[in-house]
Amino acid sequence: MTEPELTRDAFLDGRVLAWQPRDGYRAATDPVFLAASVPAQAGQNVLELGCGVGVASLCLAARVPGLVMTGVELQADYAALARRNGAENGVAFDVVEGDLQALPPALRTRRFDHVIANPPYYAPQGPAAQDAGRDRALREDTPLAIWIDTALRRTRDGGYITLIHLAERLPDLLAGFAGRASCHVLSLAARAHRPARRVIVQARKGARAPFTLLPPLVIHQGDAHLGDGDFFTDTARALLRDGAALDLREMAQA
Repeated sequence: MTEPELTRDAFLDGRVLAWQPRDGYRAATDPVFLAASVPAQAGQNVLELGCGVGVASLCLAARVPGLVMTGVELQADYAALARRNGAENGVAFDVVEGDLQALPPALRTRRFDHVIANPPYYAPQGPAAQDAGRDRALREDTPLAIWIDTALRRTRDGGYITLIHLAERLPDLLAGFAGRASCHVLSLAARAHRPARRVIVQARKGARAPFTLLPPLVIHQGDAHLGDGDFFTDTARALLRDGAALDLREMAQA
């Protein structure tokens, strides 16, 4: 069996460099937005469920030095790349190969200040991707409710769970947290006046604050691309290029 061809891609304007399969699941902007929205502080511990090659965790570690980072990844080749990426970015990233439905005993006894995840987006019955690794990363074989339950179990009381997912799954996300956590929701729209396609949901375990739907984050300027370039809004550029924080708690108090 031949080794998959890899690319080494830059995130946060080169602050993070990550190896990932050329033809498999490839991290893009979603894990960067996810990392930006985690309200972590130096010395806290963070668990990423389904960490892939580690882009979200490494972007978070680049913004907040001094975190204790742990990842869980089902696919052995992606877990190996996450470890490699952690080492090459100078981040002590403990990546555990395993299924979030049957975590190793050492993880089942731990509680984290933050749990983050970018769960698979696509339904189990959807068409298969040509690359097996990409298909497994994107297909929801483990129900979303189990992702949420696992995240809640691994979070300390008062800790935070931050997820990014499709906007159409927002009802399922909120149902999973109902009665167990308070939630802020930020929608991500590609352009102004267009429907949001992604949402970031941040839940605080055990809190009873009112639900907050925040003003949407618009990613691109104008109505369409008018040439080469990304045409990010100032806010999106600060998050994706400069490593700025996206503080949902502060937005909720504005």
